[in-house]
Amino acid sequence: MVGSRFAAELTDGDGGRFRVTVLGAESAQPYNRVLLSQLVAGQYGPEALALPSAASERVRVHGGTVALAVDRQDRSVLASDGSRHRYDFLVLATGAAARVPALPGLDPWPRGVHALRTRDDALAVVAATAEARSAVVLGAGVLGVETAVALSRRGLPVTVVHPAPTLMDRQLDAGAGRVLAASLARLGIEHRAGVPARRVRTRDGRLTGLDLDDASVLPADLLVVCTGTQPRTDLARAAGLPVGRGVLVDDRLASPADPRVFAVGDCAEPPEGATGLVAQGWEQAARLAARLRATGTGPGALPRRRDRVADDVVKVKAAGLDVVTMGVSGARVGDPALRTLRLSDPDAGRHVEVVVSGQRLVGATCLGDAEVAAELLACYTRGTPVPADPARLLLTPLAAVAAPRPAVTELAEDAVVCRCNGVDRRTIDRACREGATTVEEVAARTRAGTGCGGCRADVCALVEALAPVPAGTSPQPGPGCEKSVTAVSPLASAAVTSAR
Repeated sequence: MVGSRFAAELTDGDGGRFRVTVLGAESAQPYNRVLLSQLVAGQYGPEALALPSAASERVRVHGGTVALAVDRQDRSVLASDGSRHRYDFLVLATGAAARVPALPGLDPWPRGVHALRTRDDALAVVAATAEARSAVVLGAGVLGVETAVALSRRGLPVTVVHPAPTLMDRQLDAGAGRVLAASLARLGIEHRAGVPARRVRTRDGRLTGLDLDDASVLPADLLVVCTGTQPRTDLARAAGLPVGRGVLVDDRLASPADPRVFAVGDCAEPPEGATGLVAQGWEQAARLAARLRATGTGPGALPRRRDRVADDVVKVKAAGLDVVTMGVSGARVGDPALRTLRLSDPDAGRHVEVVVSGQRLVGATCLGDAEVAAELLACYTRGTPVPADPARLLLTPLAAVAAPRPAVTELAEDAVVCRCNGVDRRTIDRACREGATTVEEVAARTRAGTGCGGCRADVCALVEALAPVPAGTSPQPGPGCEKSVTAVSPLASAAVTSAR
């Protein structure tokens, strides 16, 4: 997703200075992989995930063309179709692949077993549900939980298997994990936490079940592997670039071995670490493009980061589950200056934790209460002062205990509306004044609402309030205002830029 965003950012306002070649392993139109679980659930069709391509005619996209090798001496990239592409700057946006555990029975890959990383993967899972009688999801991170709910919505009995004792253990502590487990149970989804998988059972090359470490067996004819991702670093490693978990880059996103080679998105390992969330990759794309536009071949620094508060907001996209985490977790931080308060009520399906520093909310976890989660998210992203007694945040929406949260139409012009893309209200106002009359038109002009979809209701409200309406007609916010999500971006194997 980040390679395509970089190409658009670089050629937007560069004065015709750059030509950009994008080599993409997938042949499809750019699409939003953040919403793949929603495609499995049937919430969206494939076309709804499509993202706009770079508008400039100076961007050439070679879909279905894999970058095979980088010759840094010649400053060129060899592609799978035999073509060679020269560059002045090379941007690796190779993303990440699904990580597949080394389980007996997975080599060769049996029929009935699927990963979930691309749109083709999602469509294959959907096709498999037509004949499947029961499903197992291996891995209960965010994607695993979303996928389990998606398969359940298609009428399949589903069991989630997770090696750690706590579901979504990267985001949740044990108390929150128990509430999530109870919520899944209410949706008819079983779970086996703390029990690693031992072997995939097959017969005649087809999946029949999954053996667990406790000697139990889960019969299944559909297994979806959601055990994390692995940055794609083979191209960089073969080119002699330093690689850790990802492609190592400095604070300018450049390889320490070659100042003309950069890495962004899921494949990159910057000094501050990688979040695995698309907001970080999009911010990197925007900052790197701004640097190249401003400095060309010079050593200029990247522009200052904008507030990266969106980089650590996680919202589970699954019908029937309200799970939102942001900032630091009290269970993982031993700083005595941070005050942590929590309420956990598994029987009611609710768990709320807040972490406060002074008058500022620096972290929160909320399960089972969408209204409180929305207020906490607004407090976290907008810096609203917390009440003198932060415990009041655990049960009562912020509007009842502090200054009411203003409607989006009352926000200051510089208030951020779309966290994923850093779009403020001023930018959306301008798009409406310049003729955008639907949410989709605003998204095309500003990218607001094209990430996780959490801001879509606010964008819709601004469209209804600000978009020009022809005389004698009613406001038309456009298709999608009733939905909570939309789309933005493609998979690139390598984005290659050549300065004129």
